Amino acid sequence: MSRFLSLAGLRQALVHPVAMLAAGVLHTAAFAPGTRWGLQLLALLWLFAALSRADARRSFWQAGAFALAWLGSGIWWIWISLHHYGHLPALLSAAAVLLLAAFLALFYALPFALLGRWRTRRRWGAGVEVLALVGTWLAAELARAQAFTGFPWLASGYAHTDSPLRALAPWVGVYGLSAVAALLAACLALAPQLFQQPRARWVLTAPALVLAALWLPQDFTHSTGSLRVSLVQPNVPQSQKFDPEHWGVQLKRMVGQIERAQGDLVITPESVLPVPLLWLPPEQAEPLHRAALARPVLLGSFLGNADEGFVNSMVGLGLAQPYAYGKRHLLPFGEFIPPGFAWFVRALNIPMDSQASGQHQRPLLLQGQHLRPLICYEDLFGEDFAVSALAQGEAAATVFINASNLAWFGPRMVQDQHLQFSRMRALEFQRPFVRATNTGATAHVDHQGQVLARLPAETAGVLEVQVQGRSGATPYARWLAAAGLWPLWVAALLLLAPTLVRRAAPSPAA
Repeated sequence: MSRFLSLAGLRQALVHPVAMLAAGVLHTAAFAPGTRWGLQLLALLWLFAALSRADARRSFWQAGAFALAWLGSGIWWIWISLHHYGHLPALLSAAAVLLLAAFLALFYALPFALLGRWRTRRRWGAGVEVLALVGTWLAAELARAQAFTGFPWLASGYAHTDSPLRALAPWVGVYGLSAVAALLAACLALAPQLFQQPRARWVLTAPALVLAALWLPQDFTHSTGSLRVSLVQPNVPQSQKFDPEHWGVQLKRMVGQIERAQGDLVITPESVLPVPLLWLPPEQAEPLHRAALARPVLLGSFLGNADEGFVNSMVGLGLAQPYAYGKRHLLPFGEFIPPGFAWFVRALNIPMDSQASGQHQRPLLLQGQHLRPLICYEDLFGEDFAVSALAQGEAAATVFINASNLAWFGPRMVQDQHLQFSRMRALEFQRPFVRATNTGATAHVDHQGQVLARLPAETAGVLEVQVQGRSGATPYARWLAAAGLWPLWVAALLLLAPTLVRRAAPSPAA
C-alpha cells in the first residue's frame, strides 16, 4: 500500500494500461455534446506521459486500451441499431460494438508498439520523443481515416470545433488540428524532461508558434447572396420507416410539410422515401409532384434497380433541369457488405443492405447558389468532396447540404457528434452547412461553424432558414484539392525522421 502512496507508485498506477481506459473515456468526454475541448488535451497528455520511454509491449497495451475506451464509449450507440432494429441479442450486440472498437484501436496500438520497439533500439532525447509521439499519433489518425474505406468518427481534431485552435481549421483541417493538439499535449507531458535537457528545449517553442499561428488570416471567402431553405424533419420512427404499411401515412405527412414550407428550396432527409420514386403508385406520387410545383424539393429517395443496384440519392423535383445526387462513400455493413460478412448483415435484416455507389456530380444550381448535397456520414470525408465541390471555378459549391437519418441510433450523443463534424467542414472550407435529418440534428451552420438554428430532437417540424452562400477557397481546400491528405502523411514522416538518428540520451546536466 505504501508503494502506491509514493510518487513513483502513483505514477506507475496512472500509466498502467487499466488506467488508460479512464483516459480514453476522458477523451470521449471532450467531444459533443458540450464544449470540453480542454479534456482532449488532458487525455492526450495522460496518454503521452504513459507512452514516453515505454517498450513495445507496454506501448501496445497502453495505446490500445486508451483507443478502445475512447472509441467504444464514443460509438456505443451502434448497439441501439444492432439490438433494437437488427434484433440481435443485447450481449451479442455489445460484443459486436466492442469488437469494432477493438479493431479500430489497433490503428493506435500497433504504430505505438512499433515506436516502442524502435525506441529500445535507438536512444533519443526528449525533444525527439515529442516529435515521435506526434508523428505516430498523426499517422494513426490518417490511417484510420483512409484504410478499409475509412472510419474517422471522433477524429481527435473534432474536439476543437469550439476551442481557440479552430482558427487553424481553414489552414490545416481536422487532421492538422489533431497533430497540433498532440504537439501541445506532448510538450506538456514531457515538459520536465525538456527543461532538464538544454538541447531539447527548442521543442518548447512549439506552443508559442501555435499561439502565433492563431493570428493568421481567417477570411478567405466572400458572400454570394442568400437563399431561403426549408429543412424538413419528419421524425419517423425507425421501426416504421421501411414498413410498407406506414408509407402512405408517412408520405402524406411529408407532403403536408412541403406544402407549408416557405423556402425557395425544400430539403428532406436521406431515404425519406425508402423506395425508388418510380415505385410509388399514382395516387401517392401525384400529391408529391404537385407540392413540388410550388417550390423545388430535394427529396431523399433511391435510384437504380435490383439488377444494377440501388443508389441512395437526393432527387430534384420541380426543377427546370433534372437533378440527382447519388451517395458515393458507402457505410460498411449498412450499405455494402464486406467480403465474408454476408451472414452477419443478413442476420440484421437491414433494408437496402447492398447498394451501388453514386458518382460525383455537379452541385445543384438554384438562384445563383451552387448547392452540394452530402448524404449521411459522407460529410466526414472532406478530402473526398473537396475536388469535385470546390475545384470547379465559377461552378464551385457555395452551400453544403447534409441529408441524414440517425434514427437508427437514438437521440443521445450521435446527433451532436454528427453536427460537430458538419461544423468542422464549415470551418475548413468556410461554407455554410444546412442539415435535414429524420429525427435530428436538423440545423443551419454558418461558414464560421456556428449553429444559427436547430430543431429539437425527435420532433416533427420544418426549419426555415436564410442561407448566405460563400465563394472562394481556404488554404486547406487548395492544398487538399491539389494533393489530398498526402502533405499530412509527409508531415508525419518528417516528424518521425529524427528517430532514425542514433544518439546517446542526454543527461539531465547536459
